[in-house]
Amino acid sequence: MSDTLVTIIAIFSAAVLMFIFPLMTLADRNDDITELAIQTATDELVSEIVKTGKLTEDSYDSFISKISSSEVYDVQLEFQILDENPAKKASQSAGTVKIGENVYFSEYTTKILDEISRENGPKAYYLKKGDIVTIKVKNSSETLAQVLRNIYYKVTGNDTYVIYGSSSAMVTVDGK
Repeated sequence: MSDTLVTIIAIFSAAVLMFIFPLMTLADRNDDITELAIQTATDELVSEIVKTGKLTEDSYDSFISKISSSEVYDVQLEFQILDENPAKKASQSAGTVKIGENVYFSEYTTKILDEISRENGPKAYYLKKGDIVTIKVKNSSETLAQVLRNIYYKVTGNDTYVIYGSSSAMVTVDGK
């Protein structure tokens, strides 16, 4: 009886070592490659927005089609709009001098997407020089590596994500 038990344990251990660990490693490498592709696509979109000063519906749709080939992703957009209305103080010798700091207010994903998908009007969100663009992307569906890791390690949670990409830059030109 003990020889049979040892044989079963040995076969099970061999199966785990021969199949499960290589599969987990392959799935992890696939997630790394996917994360690199997501980061590259996010960098390209931010670079395009910074250089043109606008986010168009076509460029956003192209970005979404690039990243959503295999998984479902949560895309968060944030545009920090420069409010150039600081307090001014008149000086007799130097003319008008600006006093105070530049203040930013933020526009988020819902408002931005509503702006670029309006039926009438420009299909773009225009920015000006000095505005800050931030885009964050993370997977919202489980990858094969997450499923295997959750089975093997019993690691679970609602906020766990493996694939993440973010990029941020300051706009260098006026969009209009």
